[in-house]
Amino acid sequence: MANHLAIAALIEHGDEVLIEQPTYDPLLATARYLGAKIRRFPRPFEIEFKIDIDALEKQITPRTRLIVITNLHNPSSALVDNEMLRRIGELARGVGARVLVDEVYLEAMFENAPPSAISLGPEFVVTSSLTKGYGLSGLRCGWIFAEPKLAEKIHWLDDIFAASAPHVMEQLSVVAITQLPKIAARAKSMSDTNRQTFKKFFQARDDVDVVPTKFGTTSFPRLRNTNGDKLCALLLEKYETAAVPGRFFESPQHIRIGMCCDPKNFSAGIDRLGQALDELRR
Repeated sequence: MANHLAIAALIEHGDEVLIEQPTYDPLLATARYLGAKIRRFPRPFEIEFKIDIDALEKQITPRTRLIVITNLHNPSSALVDNEMLRRIGELARGVGARVLVDEVYLEAMFENAPPSAISLGPEFVVTSSLTKGYGLSGLRCGWIFAEPKLAEKIHWLDDIFAASAPHVMEQLSVVAITQLPKIAARAKSMSDTNRQTFKKFFQARDDVDVVPTKFGTTSFPRLRNTNGDKLCALLLEKYETAAVPGRFFESPQHIRIGMCCDPKNFSAGIDRLGQALDELRR
């Protein structure tokens, strides 16, 4: 909802929007729903899902009104550093565009997180929530940062689009925010443990390519000998284990793996992933 409100406030029907590829599908769906003319810029596996600023610049035109990125990147957890964000902001200013940065996974860097992109200039708009880094998706608590006039416009749209949240959820969200250090410590412990399990597993495989990550709760391995749909179907039907098919991120040779769960469950899931990969290889 935060991304929907921000994009709705930032563009008009027919405006040109640049969106990273691969990306979180609802960002694309929202832009299409609002009538945007969508252009793409790549974040290739071959360069560890980093942004190629030259490729991005080639896609910008005088009609560009919005550039959309996720940071940490969804699905890969690749970090866009502030120097790259500044360069993107300069390109946006040059054509009178804004930059929307979905920072929901940046929360999963905890004490290592850089300052929010909102600190880089008024052309930036930032969304985030308690859902990813803190594992509190049931509270449906999120936020949007923008310069004051734009924030006021987003607030008006929120009155139109969003029903009032149940009061008990609002109260629980306030309690959670006062306890974020404790919640973050638990989440960080789980993700750090699971990242090591993940790393050890994939170092022993020769049928999957992985971009290593130091932070975040997701990874986006590329499969060599099968596609994501086939593997995920086998995992679910035979091994009662779920992973996200890469087609949801326009990348059918990939799967997205989430690492923010109980380490025993994650270890069991990784073992079952290995069994499914071995079965498909045979």
